[in-house]
Amino acid sequence: MIDALGKTLREIRKARGKSLAVIAGLAGISSSYLSRLESGERALDRRSLIVALAHALEVAPSGITGSALPIPREPDDNRALTEIRLTLLAVSIDEPRGAVQPIEHLQARVQSVLGAQNDAANDVVGAALPSLIRDLHTTANAHRHEPDVLRLLTLAHMQGTEAWLATIGAPMDLSWQAAMLARQAAERLAEPVSLAVGAYGTALGLLSAGEFDLASQTLDTVEFPLISVEDMQLAGSLALASSLVSAARKDQAERFAALEYAAELAERTGETNMLGFGFGPSNVAVWRMQGALEVGEHAEAAAIAETVNPAALTVRARQAVYWRERGRALARLPKKNDNAVMMLRRAECISPEHVHRHPFTRSTVAELVTKAKRDAVGRELRGLAYRAGMHV
Repeated sequence: MIDALGKTLREIRKARGKSLAVIAGLAGISSSYLSRLESGERALDRRSLIVALAHALEVAPSGITGSALPIPREPDDNRALTEIRLTLLAVSIDEPRGAVQPIEHLQARVQSVLGAQNDAANDVVGAALPSLIRDLHTTANAHRHEPDVLRLLTLAHMQGTEAWLATIGAPMDLSWQAAMLARQAAERLAEPVSLAVGAYGTALGLLSAGEFDLASQTLDTVEFPLISVEDMQLAGSLALASSLVSAARKDQAERFAALEYAAELAERTGETNMLGFGFGPSNVAVWRMQGALEVGEHAEAAAIAETVNPAALTVRARQAVYWRERGRALARLPKKNDNAVMMLRRAECISPEHVHRHPFTRSTVAELVTKAKRDAVGRELRGLAYRAGMHV
């Protein structure tokens, strides 16, 4: 089975008329490793590696990842995605065409959407977002309850729109539009907390696009006093984002420094979920796992996973991420493929989208399928791959 990312990688290389040896050398890997990436025998599951290959092939990182993800979606997701695309287009020309709403009503709707996003109820989020976005922007344009509405816009676009689009595997340009709308609302408000929320979303968007230095720069500009538990939670979340950006930049010293700072704050806050970030000691550990995977330390990620109680994670979607990342880690360890499949199935049971539409996980599944036996676990794996729309 050839992974979609590997297939696209091979197609671009051949279209460029470049040999395995040339592209591998430019990307800093061996020819045999590149060959295994192209054939699906090895997962293309690190941002830094994708960026290195993109530079070697003289394409944008999205040239490898964007065209390699013909991800099937449920009809409801397709309808919601179309509606959100049209909504973002309308907002971009300042014609949201919603209704001016009382602030209490808007606050309740935003909290409902963020709660559904946290619970991995992606169908609920997709159905609710278009009208919510239109009404928020219409109310802001009418200068009604303006500071409160701008706070809601920042949060709704970052934790709602941007997060939902990333979860369902939407095109990167839409996620970026959402991140920019969050940032624009925060800049209009000019309050430290909203600016920090906007910076968080912007940095994650830049990270996804392979702009690691800009992502780091964006996070470095954020400053606000640590007065409340909410402040500490947000500062810790920014530090966690910084740790993943640092991992992608291969800056281990900064990665560990950011993680230690986040861990220190998490000890003070405990397990929380203000603003939908789900910050706390357990989530810090999940981010440690993600950073370890980014730098290729699969054994480290698997060892960290052993220390985490996923039930302590206050955001159900992060529980799905925990099981998914644990599965990705085990998939690269000797004689752990069966365990990896079971971990991925646990993630799928919580939130199918977090497995089916996550490019690194799809690449891992493709690698596992190439080694799967014709036994019960192999059937489980092929079923997962089939549900993700992969050819098995």
